[in-house]
Parts: sequence; C-alpha cells; structure tokens
Amino acid sequence: MSTLLLEIVTPERKVYAQEVNMVSVKGADGELGILPNHIPLVTPLRIAPVIVKKDGATETFAVSGGFIEIRKDKVVILAESAELAAEIDVARAEAAKKRAEERMNAKADNVDFKRAELSLQRAINRINVNGK
Repeated sequence: MSTLLLEIVTPERKVYAQEVNMVSVKGADGELGILPNHIPLVTPLRIAPVIVKKDGATETFAVSGGFIEIRKDKVVILAESAELAAEIDVARAEAAKKRAEERMNAKADNVDFKRAELSLQRAINRINVNGK
C-alpha cells in the first residue's frame, strides 16, 4: 500500500514524522481525508483531532489550529500545539475547560470572550481526543 510522509510541527518541536497511509483533518472549509497523491493544497486548520492511519492502526492527535500543507507525497501540519492522545493530561484539560467556562460566564467588561472561547475549544478537543 502506498504511503505519504506526515510531519506535525509545533513552535517547540517536531511532534511526529512518519510514513502513513491516511490523514484526516478538519480544515477551514470542512473535513479532509488525505491519501497519497492528493492534490496540492494549503489551508488553515480548526481546533480538532487529527486522525492518522498507519498499517491498520489509528493514532489521534489533539491539534490546536495552524495550517496544513499537502503535497503529492508529503503532508506538513504546522500547529500552535499538538499532542498524541496518550500524552494528554486530562485533569489539566478539565481544569482549563472549567476556567474557560467561568470566564465566558463572567459579566465583567475586562473578559476577552474570544480568547476564552478558544481556550474552551482547545480544552474540549484535548478531552475528546483522550477519550477516543
């Protein structure tokens, strides 16, 4: 079966670099299933899971936004943050979710609602990915 190289890179480190059979992401315009020889494309990513299929096994990453560049034989995900499901600290994610919900429910004028909403999305994504 043909493969493509997947690299997931954050500002801190290269999180993943392996040959895979398929990558599934949520781009700005919807979900993308990427197989070898995909048409070249660059698009922003949503805060959502990235699902990787390799030799019959599935790995899931919690990715917090960024961009994906797709080439015929290579996919590069440049993400703000990315964690493998097994690496996620669920207690920390639950605490972040609670803090974001409290900020969003506060009636104070100094609350940055958009920032709180993005924090909530990231926390929910991490919790959901760990639960799969």
